[in-house]
Amino acid sequence: MTDPVIAEAPPSPLVFRPGDQDNDTPLSRIQQEILDLKKKQNAVILAHNYQVEPIQRVADFVGDSLGISYHAKKTEADVIAFCGVHFMAETAAIISPEKKVLIPDTNAGCSLSDSINLEQLKKWKSEHPNAIAVGYVNTTAEIKSELDYCCTSSNAVNVVKAIPDDKEILFLPDMFLGSYVAKMTGRKNMLIWAGECHVHAGITPDHVKEKLNSLANAEFLIHPECSCTTPMMYDVANGSYSSNQVQILSTEGMMNHVKSSKSNEFVVATETGILYRMKKQNPDKKFIPASEKAECEYMKMITLEKVYDSLLNETNVVTVPKETADKARLAIERMLAIS
Repeated sequence: MTDPVIAEAPPSPLVFRPGDQDNDTPLSRIQQEILDLKKKQNAVILAHNYQVEPIQRVADFVGDSLGISYHAKKTEADVIAFCGVHFMAETAAIISPEKKVLIPDTNAGCSLSDSINLEQLKKWKSEHPNAIAVGYVNTTAEIKSELDYCCTSSNAVNVVKAIPDDKEILFLPDMFLGSYVAKMTGRKNMLIWAGECHVHAGITPDHVKEKLNSLANAEFLIHPECSCTTPMMYDVANGSYSSNQVQILSTEGMMNHVKSSKSNEFVVATETGILYRMKKQNPDKKFIPASEKAECEYMKMITLEKVYDSLLNETNVVTVPKETADKARLAIERMLAIS
């Protein structure tokens, strides 16, 4: 039996500079104003891979949660404008408490983060007092304060491997990522919370198989949060598809893979915002969304106008109570230490 290939690497977020733009698509007036204002405010703009193209073009760093967390920690800027969802901005505020962290829209939430609250986690931990709590970075600061380790889809497998085999693990909140990690590590003592990202859960095995059957020469890249992950692992294992054709990867793992792959066509099972970065870094290759409907409405709340207003007025400052931040920081630092 053959498992899908894992091809993870340390994060290497794409760096955008004002001079790094496409010559045939000049910056809009508001994009240029954001760049000028960013310089004046000594600010850095961090954007998640799922942000829309106009936002990514004004960002200093674009990447997955792990990659932009690294840059939030190491930046020398006074202000961080975080173009992502609220838990990401909270993470930046926790690991860079001396910085002013802004989020352009405070309503930019996350369905996965909302799938578990503090009371539920405390109850779960009380039922398993000796377990190690491992939480996906897609959680609130309150949840992180109760974790032993944070992880992202880039390093979740390595985080779990770092925990002694005899230790019971509580993995939260994504059940599809948890199932994938359990499979890849062989852990039998890992309990998994039944949460999901509504965008990735909406990418079904039917979406995958329809594209695979019609695009015989394409590679299929699947994010482990997708509901199709486990069925596709079984299909690969029983020989229905080649392990070279189906890859299960984090967003940064996808970026690294498409750059090195000899294939010229890829079907991508994750939020569609990543396609802009893929096309920009690999202009001679073709990228097709597994589902055209895989768009996160929360990520899309961030607009150029909101970025400009937040920077200009330094509004929507994200703060985390010191006690919560101090407790959460340990789990986040452990995440950052494991690639």
